[in-house]
Amino acid sequence: MKINLNSILSFLLLVGSFFANAQELYPSFDVTKQKDSPNQMSNAVMPVMGVWVWGQKDLVGNGYEKSIDNLSENSPFNLIVPFLRFPDYEVVDQVVYEKVKEAANYAVKKNVFLVPDLDVRNARRAFEETYPDELQEMLRLKEVEFPKKDSVLVTVKSQDLNDHYSGGDITHHVARTGTLLRVYSYKYNREGMIQKESLKDITSSVKLISSSKDSVKVNLPVLEDKTHATVMVSFTHLYPDVFAPHLMGFQRELIEQYAELPLAGVCKDEWGFPPYYPRFSRHETIDYWYSEHRAKAYAERTSGRELLADCFLMANGIEGKENERNMAINHFTQMVTERNSALEEDFYYSVKDIFGSNAVVAVHATWWPYPDRTEFKKNGLVWWSAKRDWAQTDELTPYAVRTALSKKWGSPLWYNMYYQEPDLGTHMWSSVLAGGRINYLRYFYLFDEDLMQAENRIRLLNYISKTPLDCRVAVVFGHSSAMNWSGPMYEDVGMKLIDSLWHKGFPADLIPTSEIENGDLVVDPDGTIKYGLQKYDAVVLYNPEFEQGSTAEFFSKVNEQKTSLYRIGNWTKDFSGNPLDGNGMLPASMSEIRNVNRALDTILGLLKEKKVLAQSPATEVLDNSVWGIRDFNHTSYAPPTTGFSRLIDGTVINIAGTNDKSGDPIIKDFMVNNNMVTVDAVGVAAVRLDKQGKLEAIAAGGLKRFKGGEMDINLEERIDMALWVDEEGEWQGVIQAEGEVSVPEELSRITENWTYLRAPIPPQ
Repeated sequence: MKINLNSILSFLLLVGSFFANAQELYPSFDVTKQKDSPNQMSNAVMPVMGVWVWGQKDLVGNGYEKSIDNLSENSPFNLIVPFLRFPDYEVVDQVVYEKVKEAANYAVKKNVFLVPDLDVRNARRAFEETYPDELQEMLRLKEVEFPKKDSVLVTVKSQDLNDHYSGGDITHHVARTGTLLRVYSYKYNREGMIQKESLKDITSSVKLISSSKDSVKVNLPVLEDKTHATVMVSFTHLYPDVFAPHLMGFQRELIEQYAELPLAGVCKDEWGFPPYYPRFSRHETIDYWYSEHRAKAYAERTSGRELLADCFLMANGIEGKENERNMAINHFTQMVTERNSALEEDFYYSVKDIFGSNAVVAVHATWWPYPDRTEFKKNGLVWWSAKRDWAQTDELTPYAVRTALSKKWGSPLWYNMYYQEPDLGTHMWSSVLAGGRINYLRYFYLFDEDLMQAENRIRLLNYISKTPLDCRVAVVFGHSSAMNWSGPMYEDVGMKLIDSLWHKGFPADLIPTSEIENGDLVVDPDGTIKYGLQKYDAVVLYNPEFEQGSTAEFFSKVNEQKTSLYRIGNWTKDFSGNPLDGNGMLPASMSEIRNVNRALDTILGLLKEKKVLAQSPATEVLDNSVWGIRDFNHTSYAPPTTGFSRLIDGTVINIAGTNDKSGDPIIKDFMVNNNMVTVDAVGVAAVRLDKQGKLEAIAAGGLKRFKGGEMDINLEERIDMALWVDEEGEWQGVIQAEGEVSVPEELSRITENWTYLRAPIPPQ
């Protein structure tokens, strides 16, 4: 049986109905525009994504045509994300709009769909011109000691802020002005705390020598009764104030400018405050993101407290104000999370309102790809609440975050943007084993022949992957506790326990307690803790210091027979820093465990008792050497490039890409729902059986033999294929090859509903 274009068209209609509830659709290509047969999958399955980085030269001529031709004819990409960042132009400029318009119109003719970067940071100068009083400020606190007899000259310098939105020849997030805000004088007591009665505002007696975008210089008077002073200076930067009242409206207007173009959606990449790298914290200042608008919001949520004074309190311990300091930090950090969540959500709905409900909202909220102080400062660790249709991360984000996000957003797959060529193949295969895919930055990195062959095989899994990776354990960490630098558990989100579980072959999800407040981490009516489709056998409440009472209420609803509860770390203070017997508020069924090693042993014993089977242990380590130049020094475990895993619906995925990055042989017997199956394939082999033990779905690269689920397939030639039962109980199938093929008799006996997917090859 030959596969023709008519069968493709009918197939796309069928597959669309089958997957209608499995994912958010995105704009579809028109297969009738293909010269012969499509080499991109239907929008009814999860897409292949890549990034197209534009430069100033791309704004001249029609050079985009060659790139789009290659994407159309020589790649598997469904969606392409153009990054539009230029030294001399912004996305509000007509020259950029016209070129995006040309490219988008040409792209749709070639079945390529664009999701451009229309973030407000690509229009910083336009925002400044429109709202000059709504730029982001950095508040810098510099402490000096007083000599006994002389005045003191103090210089506070501005900071050069630079990231991927302002790299190369693009203007940095430069300082525009510098302003002296306040100066305090004080003494320390023997315990290293500031003496409360010694603290005095001496701003009016300080002589301002000069103030500019580069520095602020002041002369402090002689104060014999004081030993120290802190100078507080604000620098306004070329960056929209995160708390700017007109920020959401400006963002929407920017997107509306492109409303008439045939775009698949819009992207927002690594949103938050300006970049603040770890090396900055080694300078002689303590820095906070500040503005009058943020100060107003802070006063409204704290019954009139002054942010400037509280920034000094947060930076320094003042005797008798320990509780106040805890409270101030908790409010200060939580408002970062809440504001950035609101901005992400507004962006999401703006894109949907302007381009339609099927519009794609890309890319990721992760900037510093690890949950530590750098990310807290950037966005308040907003990863779980930055609204998306699909889970999206980047670089070395821990796998436990990626899998958790796929549960949060109901995403069958997660996407991790990656761009290091030497180990791209390693990350590609490792990601598949954990239920994820690579978002290729840059897209042409996939034009390596072996990598493309690997991706062609991997994407066949998208036809049958309907649920995320099965993770039967969750570590729920105290969001406020992790971000409070005055508390005992600063920066500790439980990654040691997470890594230990993954390393033993039991992947676990990492979730903040703020997801309880959001209402997204829930307790089922039967008492099981659930996140999206994922039900947990064990949940660890990790460091609940400063939690809200709703956290205790949540866990009190849990049936210990359904989800076993554990606690690591004490709960001795409420959100306002006041003493609290939080441990006593938690259910008696929640067992206290004092250290990670004991927790690991206890959880492994529970999973064994519940007969939860291990998956391939995460034996690889996410390499941080490339990011060392940015002071990134974290490591976490990653799945291997050969192994097996299970999805929530019972699908067992086998992958092999260790020796040959295009795929190694898979010749093995393995269990699926207590039934033995046999597979002879290359690179990937995934199988799902129904409750009766019958085959429900299979996807494989280079399949030669399959036996199991009451089906026996023996092929003379290896073939890339996917086969599944649709909602009507009918078999549907895809065969992938570089040239026209006939359906082998072995497969045509199963069904006549086969379609052809052309396997693209890299451009020559």
